[in-house]
Amino acid sequence: MRISVLIVLALLLVSPISVTAQDKLDAVELYRTGDYEGAIEVCRKELEEMPNRMDAHAVLGWSLMKLRRYQEALEASQEAFQISRYDPRVIETAGEALFYLGRQVEALRYFEEYAAISPTGGRIDSVYYFMGEIFIQRGRYNNADIALSTALYHSPNVADWWARLGYAREKGEDFQWSLEAYNRALALNPNLVDAVRGRSRVEQQL
Repeated sequence: MRISVLIVLALLLVSPISVTAQDKLDAVELYRTGDYEGAIEVCRKELEEMPNRMDAHAVLGWSLMKLRRYQEALEASQEAFQISRYDPRVIETAGEALFYLGRQVEALRYFEEYAAISPTGGRIDSVYYFMGEIFIQRGRYNNADIALSTALYHSPNVADWWARLGYAREKGEDFQWSLEAYNRALALNPNLVDAVRGRSRVEQQL
């Protein structure tokens, strides 16, 4: 009887800890399985109880971005910055949200900040890709070349990025290297229309 009582007491003591640990994983698991609405709900409930929890702020921002709720993601990032201004996860989310909202100059500042703070971070390839796109849109083709080349250094098998690098070099009238980038894109995806058309344009310039 004494052993049974001790087991019951042990279970009562352990159970709340186990539930709490599981709760902390819920938002991440929901995000990973594509249930972004569920992840948002869990994060917001968790932040009501623990407003300083940066993991919840990060997953909240990621989930909002997946749902293309860019203004909400930006607002969530600004709230997170009140807790930790230099969390690279939140910095990247803020930059990406601003990019999709068309606020390029502000987005670029966050992307550059991410690259400085977290040069080997998990989103560094995408950060440099976004920087390259901003530079293209602003007519800064040499800068775009550098940014996209860096993105491809980290993730060399993205055909679309090679095509964009080819385009940046083409606009900068660096036709030989532009052709090489388009060829790299087509080696990865022979049916990539932008690369096919870009290569055809460049070949006429050589």
